[in-house]
Amino acid sequence: MGTREETGTQSRTERADFQATTDPALMEAADRTSEVKLLTYEELYLLWERQQWQTQELDFSRDREDWNERISEEERFQRMYGLSSFFIGEQKVAEELGPIMRAAPTEEQRIFLCTQIADEARHVRFFERFYREVGVLESDRLAEMLAETSQHLNENFGRLFDEMLKKRTDRLSVEPEDTEALVEAVTLYHMVIEGMLALTGQHFIMDYNEREGLLPAFVGGFQNVARDEHRHVAFGSVFLREKAGEDDRYKQAIQRTLEESLPVADGVLSPPWAPEGDDWELFGYSLADTRKFAGTCLMRRLKVIGLQ
Repeated sequence: MGTREETGTQSRTERADFQATTDPALMEAADRTSEVKLLTYEELYLLWERQQWQTQELDFSRDREDWNERISEEERFQRMYGLSSFFIGEQKVAEELGPIMRAAPTEEQRIFLCTQIADEARHVRFFERFYREVGVLESDRLAEMLAETSQHLNENFGRLFDEMLKKRTDRLSVEPEDTEALVEAVTLYHMVIEGMLALTGQHFIMDYNEREGLLPAFVGGFQNVARDEHRHVAFGSVFLREKAGEDDRYKQAIQRTLEESLPVADGVLSPPWAPEGDDWELFGYSLADTRKFAGTCLMRRLKVIGLQ
C-alpha cells in the first residue's frame, strides 16, 4: 500500500473536522510563531455540539473476525498494552475531571469541562463495546474488564495517573481556589496525558490498522475519540496561555509540572515487555518515531502558550 502522498488520500488531521479544533499541534504555523488564534471556550462548546457521535452505531462484526482470525496470538498480546492504556486511561481521567471542572474560575470554562467529562465517559463505553463484542477478554462486566486489562500496564503508567494526576486533583477537591494546582493539573492532563501520550498513540495505532486493513469499526470510533481529544487539548492550550500571561507563578507551575512528568511519560511509551534500550520497533514504528511525533506536538503547543 502506498503512502498518502502516493495515493492522494488525505491525512485525518488535515480533515476539516480535525482542523476545526485549532489544536496548535495540527498547525504548521505554530512552528514559526506563537501568534496562533485559538478558539474561545464558547466556540469550543459549540464545536462539541457539532461533533457528536454514538458508540452504539459502530458495527464490530468485521473487527471480531480480524481479531480472532487475521491477527496472531502474539500480535494480540502486543496490542494489549496500547489498548489497555487507553481503556484504563479514559476511565481514570473521567474520574479525575470533576475536581478540575469545579476549580475552573469561569462559568465558560466549567461548561466546556462538563462536555469533556461526557466525552471521557463515551470513550470508556467505546472501549467496553470493542472489548466485549470483539471478545478481547474473558471478563464481560465493565469493572472486571478494567481489572483484567490493567495487568498489561507498566509502572510508569501508574505513577503518572495514580500518583501525579491524582495528587493534584485531590488537592483541588479540598482547595478548589488553588489556581497553581489547577494549572499543574491542566498541564499534566491536557498537555502531557492527552496532548502527548494519547494523541501520539492514537496516531500510530490508527495508521498501522489502516495500512493493514484491520479493525475498521475500531479505527472509525478511535478517530472520533482522537477528534474529541484534539478539542480537549485546544481547551488546555487557551487556558494555559491565559494563565502563563497572567502571572509568572503560573508559567513556573507549567514548567515545573513538565519537568516532573515528562521523564515518566516517556516511560509510558514503552510496553513492559519491550526489550532494554531505545532501538526496538512495534508494528513498524520505532520508539524514536513516537518520541519525535510527541515532541513536535508538545513544542508547538508550548510555543503558542508562551513557553518557547
